[in-house]
Amino acid sequence: MIPADWFIPQGVHIAFTDRHGGISKAPYDSLNLGDHVGDEPFAVQQNRQLLVQQLALPAEPQWLTQVHGVEVVDVDVDANRRADGAFTQQADSVLTIMTADCLPVLLCDADGKQLAALHAGWRGLCHGVLEAGIAKFAKGSELYAYLGPAIGPDAFEVGTEVREAFMQHTPDAQHCFMAVPGTDGSKYLADLVALAKLRLQAAGVPHIYAIEHCTFTQAAQYFSYRREPTTGRMASLIWRD
Repeated sequence: MIPADWFIPQGVHIAFTDRHGGISKAPYDSLNLGDHVGDEPFAVQQNRQLLVQQLALPAEPQWLTQVHGVEVVDVDVDANRRADGAFTQQADSVLTIMTADCLPVLLCDADGKQLAALHAGWRGLCHGVLEAGIAKFAKGSELYAYLGPAIGPDAFEVGTEVREAFMQHTPDAQHCFMAVPGTDGSKYLADLVALAKLRLQAAGVPHIYAIEHCTFTQAAQYFSYRREPTTGRMASLIWRD
């Protein structure tokens, strides 16, 4: 799934899963990796084992309990896993974010020594989860950002309060919202990827890559919570040799 023209520093590996290749039954079919969505625990554990095998991961992924916040934990020193981002400088530490419409953002520095994985739903994105992740890197690091599949700009409908919240942080965010016809300005279509790019650029990240697949409209390939509230979760992973 990783586009061939993406530059990834030597020794760094990234992966974005889709819904295929596991054993879960509908509506979690088939590679559901979330253990909090109502799927059979045995199926989730088997799917996670398949993930480790299929990607030849050097270790079990660092699974987080995500809460749509902005906390980013350094997994090298912090035992807390209740957060929406993880950072490491250790080889063979597999950082992992789960999503089913929210935007997964993977970060690394140019030397491939510092890594982060961030869960950017609209709340976390608006309130600074990307900036919190970037702050974990050594000052002056040249960063690369990789944005995975998320709900697209033709499907992500939000209210005026979401648009206003973003504009308080980033006035240019107005260009990432399109009014839904017939709603008298009460509903907007939001572009999560464009919003993330604005925030990453403002934070000094010079290299940004995005898959820009829509999880909502591409039902055969991706889980989508907004399309089906009872559904599975995909994973976005980053690690280094």
